[in-house]
Amino acid sequence: MAEEAKVYKVKKIAELRTLLEERVRKMEEELGQWRALLDFVNTTVLKKSFKRAEIMKPPPLLQASPQVGAEEVAPAEEQAIPLKTVTGDLLANLLVNEDSMRVVLAEDKQFDINTPPFRAFLLERVLVKMQEKDREEKISPDKIFSYNIVREGDIVREIEIRNIGFERSGELRSTIKWTLEKMYEKMTATA
Repeated sequence: MAEEAKVYKVKKIAELRTLLEERVRKMEEELGQWRALLDFVNTTVLKKSFKRAEIMKPPPLLQASPQVGAEEVAPAEEQAIPLKTVTGDLLANLLVNEDSMRVVLAEDKQFDINTPPFRAFLLERVLVKMQEKDREEKISPDKIFSYNIVREGDIVREIEIRNIGFERSGELRSTIKWTLEKMYEKMTATA
């Protein structure tokens, strides 16, 4: 009788294990679906939740003067695009050329790297994701999207972005403008 009870318990435990394994499998499948949905929502937010960059008629192309003793070097052309708030406050100047852009932040503004949404949105959700996507696509190292944040302490002075590609240029302009507007709103609200 004791032997039968032992066999019965083992059988019930084995059934319980099967139920648990099935439940875990279903939950992992559901988690995968939730993650896919979250990625979709994040992509949609990135593309549609912020205003498009207000791009004023750009001034004529700026030409960098060649360095002394560099007669053979062709000057790099950069198109200057001011990013302003709706009230006309200058946030930054975008200096865009063929496959790169520099975001030179307004000197009279103190854009702290820790002010949201700079790190969580612009860095992690946009710039890092673009870089990861290029790496996953096995693009040659010299063509991978890259960026550099130039700072003085925690104050962002410039963002250098390379290998942007034509399709990313407009998205980056809009994203950067939206981020700077939100940071500026937080800065002026606390001032």
